[in-house]
Amino acid sequence: MSLYASVILDSALDKPLEYSIPPEFTLHAKPGVRVEVPLRRQFQRGYILKVQNQATFPSVKPIAKILSEGELITPPLFELALWLAKYYCTPLHQVFKILLPASVRKDIQHKQQFYVLRKKTREELKIYCEKIRNRFPAQAEVIDIMLQVKKGILLSELLEISKCSRSSVDTLINKDYLQMDIVRIDRSPLIDEEYFKTKAKQLNAEQLQAFEKVKHSLSENQFETHLIFGVTGSGKTEIYLQAIEQALMQNKGTIMLVPEISLTAQTIERFRSRFDHKIAILHHQLSQGERFDEWHKIRRGESPIVIGARSAIFSPVPNLGLIIVDEEHEQSYKQSEEQPCYNARDVAVMRGKMSNSTVILGSATPSLESYYNASISKYTLSKLTMRAATANMPRMHIVDMAKEFEKAKGYTNFSEKLITGIKQRFEQGEQTILFLNRRGYHTTLLCQQCRQAVKCEHCDVTMTFHLGDNALACHLCGYTLTPPPKQCPNCHHDHPMKYKGVGTELIEKNIHALFPGIRTVRMDADTTKHKGSHQKLLKTFSSGKADVLIGTQMIAKGLHFPSVTLVGILNCDSTLNLPDFRASETVFQLITQVSGRAGRGQIAGEVILQTSLPDNSTICLAAANNYEIFFEEELNVRQAFNYPPFSNLIKITFSGPDQKKTSDYAHYTRSWLMDHSNEICKWHEIIPAGYAKVKGQYRYQFLICCANVYALNRVLESFRHTHHSLQTVKMRVDVNPVSTFF
Repeated sequence: MSLYASVILDSALDKPLEYSIPPEFTLHAKPGVRVEVPLRRQFQRGYILKVQNQATFPSVKPIAKILSEGELITPPLFELALWLAKYYCTPLHQVFKILLPASVRKDIQHKQQFYVLRKKTREELKIYCEKIRNRFPAQAEVIDIMLQVKKGILLSELLEISKCSRSSVDTLINKDYLQMDIVRIDRSPLIDEEYFKTKAKQLNAEQLQAFEKVKHSLSENQFETHLIFGVTGSGKTEIYLQAIEQALMQNKGTIMLVPEISLTAQTIERFRSRFDHKIAILHHQLSQGERFDEWHKIRRGESPIVIGARSAIFSPVPNLGLIIVDEEHEQSYKQSEEQPCYNARDVAVMRGKMSNSTVILGSATPSLESYYNASISKYTLSKLTMRAATANMPRMHIVDMAKEFEKAKGYTNFSEKLITGIKQRFEQGEQTILFLNRRGYHTTLLCQQCRQAVKCEHCDVTMTFHLGDNALACHLCGYTLTPPPKQCPNCHHDHPMKYKGVGTELIEKNIHALFPGIRTVRMDADTTKHKGSHQKLLKTFSSGKADVLIGTQMIAKGLHFPSVTLVGILNCDSTLNLPDFRASETVFQLITQVSGRAGRGQIAGEVILQTSLPDNSTICLAAANNYEIFFEEELNVRQAFNYPPFSNLIKITFSGPDQKKTSDYAHYTRSWLMDHSNEICKWHEIIPAGYAKVKGQYRYQFLICCANVYALNRVLESFRHTHHSLQTVKMRVDVNPVSTFF
């Protein structure tokens, strides 16, 4: 009986093609298997979508090659891919790209090396060694080393230690004294990393109650989503660790998601100290070879615990039973730059449902969507209201910066209270964290004549001055001006230009001016460019070699420094006025998370919030650590405007080099969709995106507010299939975006 396969190609062709399955491939041709097929006069790679008994067309070409041993995309992941394509309105070939790392798609090979072993007994080798020592000293040296090793040695190490040539080893192999095998080398990012074994800690009453709920779900093999809402330092991680232990006892695999910036050596070491070699790590700083090896270790079941950033949710874990999303509110779980614009938290819940797994979402500041789901009993809620061990919540102080400016008779970056606090900690040998979510030295170079700031010529954004490089830099495209212009590029007036705004680089310089001899570490995108730099800076601070840590959002969470007793948030209201419905939620979360770094040890912590809006409800509620009241207030606003969680939002963005063509195509698309949609939706007007121009591309967007995402996505899919998009204009669909502005 003849068999046929629908194959989806890696190319932009947005429909499956049909091929016959040659008899020799019958056993291996399954959905998810990677294949090579003829198309016109070339060969293309793709994946089998389905296998069927009948051909749709009278004459079809055969599959040329089977490229993978078994399904690269396993049946559970294949089912997830189909859902991703429908929900996020994305062609299937684009979904497959995020399911498999590039190194796996390109079939980068396992790293292999030669391994030299003894072929004769030790006694025989000793006799032969003495016999040839005078005539062939190099061969004798090789044998001496081979007599010392326990079993064998890598050829590269043998040559390095013996200082001999390869020919000496080859001669001994040809004479049957040695043998050489090819071995696979594991390019694990954990090799050579130090760690110490630890045991499970005793849970307090609240932790135990939350853990027992999770344990019950695991033992019943049932899908259930648990929201663990615990204050910072309440011991959520210990619950995760003990839940993973339970999963291992039941031979179940675990995926643990953490935000990329929290995936530090400190986090990894904590899990490795409990589970040793059972862990695989996946994040963006791995080399392609490391990622290839980790992925295949997971697929073979050698690493039943996967810890990683958002893309780790697609790991091919056999017998998956537990999925954990730490800091579930984090916006970095959302992919926004390219389709599918998925949220790893939502994908985690869907994957849990499909695989009958237990899902844990953890946060000190849950997203409104997750907390709402818990309030209507869609999720199981567990609250941790106190810090673990003896630590207490830090004291919070709101400082009105308008009054500080009056006292200072001008602008100042530091309130008197913050300066006093840093001085006290410095003298007492304690540590301070200063948070400012702006990198660079000055944020703007302003013309005093025309009042225009110097903007990037490729993007609609002001350029930031970096003192270390003596350059203006665009933080969107990387374009730089070195040195900065002395004359205004806009009006060309000779009036001196003026620097405005504050970044982390300037804060660090100010701290050294205020406190000579103080030791600082700065962590932002400029100081963490290189592999390992993030870990190195954190190690410097955690070992007590620095007194103050200054940083952007990357220091806001996932870090545990017992000696930090003061946290200063220098400008906690900077994003409150953005025209984005999530602005208040984001500010509340950021204040709470940064504040949570203080007082995690034996000494009480203190947090100083500097703001120009001291009476703002969001800031006051964050300072009072009152999430429930904030949730109720924010939920009422969302309901009044029919924003999530009471509806779904779809943001459609258009980008192109020609401003008029991009705008026209956006208007045409919106009109077509409105005419062909039967759904009751609210169609927002087309506006320039928050960044109206990025890398030479003009950007327009509009929002659709609807109840049924799937129904609207069917209309979007119909548009995609019936319209050849303009080559110069790209359209991106983002379901439930984290920002409606940018």
